[in-house]
Amino acid sequence: MASDFGICQAVVRDISEARQIKQLFTNTLVLGGEMIADNRLSFTINSLSDIDKAPIGTRVELKVDTGMHRNGISISQIDQALKQIAQNRLTLIGVMTHYRSADELTSELFWQQKEFSKVKAQIAKAGLTPRYHSSNSSTILRVNSFNEDLVRVGIGAFGYNELPPIFDQLKLLPVLSLYATKISSRTIYKNQRVGYGGAETAPRDMQVSTYDIGYGDGWMRRDYTTPEDLSIIGRVSMDFISLASTKETICIMDNAQKAGKQLGTISYEVLTRLDSRICRLVV
Repeated sequence: MASDFGICQAVVRDISEARQIKQLFTNTLVLGGEMIADNRLSFTINSLSDIDKAPIGTRVELKVDTGMHRNGISISQIDQALKQIAQNRLTLIGVMTHYRSADELTSELFWQQKEFSKVKAQIAKAGLTPRYHSSNSSTILRVNSFNEDLVRVGIGAFGYNELPPIFDQLKLLPVLSLYATKISSRTIYKNQRVGYGGAETAPRDMQVSTYDIGYGDGWMRRDYTTPEDLSIIGRVSMDFISLASTKETICIMDNAQKAGKQLGTISYEVLTRLDSRICRLVV
């Protein structure tokens, strides 16, 4: 769908993902793992030792650590990295960094942008003209200017803006509603207990149904109330939850950001935890 809508660049975790989609995009950037020489793939250099793992002719993108302190070479290692890349006959097509606090109300984003400006100047001084990219969803939703070659859109592509309300909120259309189907129903009588550990006691006689979603499907094992104001009764189990409903189908979630606030996490985790065996229907 991204390709159909005109997106021409992709970023994936490893080469197995890249092979599935590379024909759809002009270039696919692989973040880690095995590297190969391929004219539709580029590979991330996270350390000086990565350079020696790349076969001759590999198209690489140098990640520079400007403050995230997770992956990437230090700014002081840039000259050495460029020397090694040339010696190993690799093709440098990109230079990138990652911002650690773009979604927080601090000035750290601007500090890191200044650090990356120094990186660009050093690369230019070496006579090289790679593409540059640093912005994630929060960065591009927060700032009002853009002067790089691409944006690594993550959660924004799913329609969620995780910036605090104080920032201008660009309205996006959230994707994904999650539904569960009824497995069985029963009458629970007052003072009977439900589920593992008998964690919840019925306050009255009530109709309770079991629905086919649990932590085995990636739904978190925590207290939660659905958009229809139905609270999970007892504990979430591997494949099931219990709700005070007899409906055949229940909407478990229609907004991952709202669900995340209940579950103590972010929309991205709610979405990416969902197991691939759950049927996806594009509406």
